[in-house]
Amino acid sequence: MTPRRALLRDVPSCYSLAMASDTELLNRAVETVVPRDLADDKLKSGKPLRLYLGIDPTGAKLHIGHSVPLRKLKAFQDAGHHVIFLVGSFTAMIGDPSGRDQLREPLTKEKVEENFQTYKQQASKILDFSKVEIVYNHEWLGKLNFHDIVKIASSFTVQQMLDREMFRKRISENHPIGVHEFLYPLMQGYDSVVLDVDFEVGGNDQLFNMLCGRTLQKEFGKREKFILTTRLIEGTDGRKMSKTYDNCIYLDDEPNDMYGKVLRVKDDLILTYMECVTDLPMTEIRVAEKALKSGTNPKELKMRLAREIVTLYHGEKAATEAERSFQEVFSQGGTPEDVREVRAGKGSGLLELIVKEGLASSKSDARRLFEQGAVKINDNVITSLEAQVEEGILKVGKRRFIKIIF
Repeated sequence: MTPRRALLRDVPSCYSLAMASDTELLNRAVETVVPRDLADDKLKSGKPLRLYLGIDPTGAKLHIGHSVPLRKLKAFQDAGHHVIFLVGSFTAMIGDPSGRDQLREPLTKEKVEENFQTYKQQASKILDFSKVEIVYNHEWLGKLNFHDIVKIASSFTVQQMLDREMFRKRISENHPIGVHEFLYPLMQGYDSVVLDVDFEVGGNDQLFNMLCGRTLQKEFGKREKFILTTRLIEGTDGRKMSKTYDNCIYLDDEPNDMYGKVLRVKDDLILTYMECVTDLPMTEIRVAEKALKSGTNPKELKMRLAREIVTLYHGEKAATEAERSFQEVFSQGGTPEDVREVRAGKGSGLLELIVKEGLASSKSDARRLFEQGAVKINDNVITSLEAQVEEGILKVGKRRFIKIIF
């Protein structure tokens, strides 16, 4: 048995959502449960389980992709289980190499705490933090001595680390791999030892790191834990959800903007979004699946999806108003009533204004919009990159408006 297979021996080769059991806790929005029989036995015991989600607060904005594991935590919280929220106050300073083809920039402890406060504010839209135990892993990882680290490291091999896809990619492209990056999954695994949990929740990209925790809990004589990974959802255009691609739906998006973004979701992602980022009953989602197969216009289902998502984060009234605004603007060719006013100086550049006001993610994105004829002032298409601002309604793309005043 190779080292990699030894670490991943619990993972069925064809594990999928379709193989999940009839319990929604271990089914909905779930990619893998490892090992399944242990998870079933622990839930059938009727005892409250200890579970945790660990996050390294390396960024400040959360999108609905981040909401999937948070929503899974909430489901277990609502079912009466003990939820632990681990802040990677130490591991964030190392940098998780998962999915990275370059070294991650390390953070200071102060920046980690600053990011977490912003993270918590947004995550509170989903999770009731008054019922969550919050812990920081610098409290134990920062106290490990060299003997402790050697003992932890002896449970794994270099081959296991080098067999990870992102490391193989870096080697093939002659990009550096820091020795500290090998230590990251070991540190995350040791979190499980300290917390002594029944299971860990995380995105599917965290499977290797979570398996390290399962191995170490056994090595240190703790309870046996299972692993639950949630599905990774793509951005509105089907690519990886990323600010670079301008395909994210952020938790703090304004209602109208959030509604409009959901309407941009690719048709083949409708059911995935319904299952992973809403509270719609699975029975309704199955009806939607049949409707799509029978030729129902996907727009109707997207509008249902958009109402549900906006309701979750802004309330039913805001969702109703966002839908009304959408129908007014896009179905009837109108302009929103509450267009934001922006004061601009005469002679200033239109391209720069578009980027400054967040109507494009970057100058290159703005140039692309000009080239596509997607920039209009008072319904006149503007194609010149050198164009100056004018008073009136600026429309960028199909759903972004501002009112320019001097």
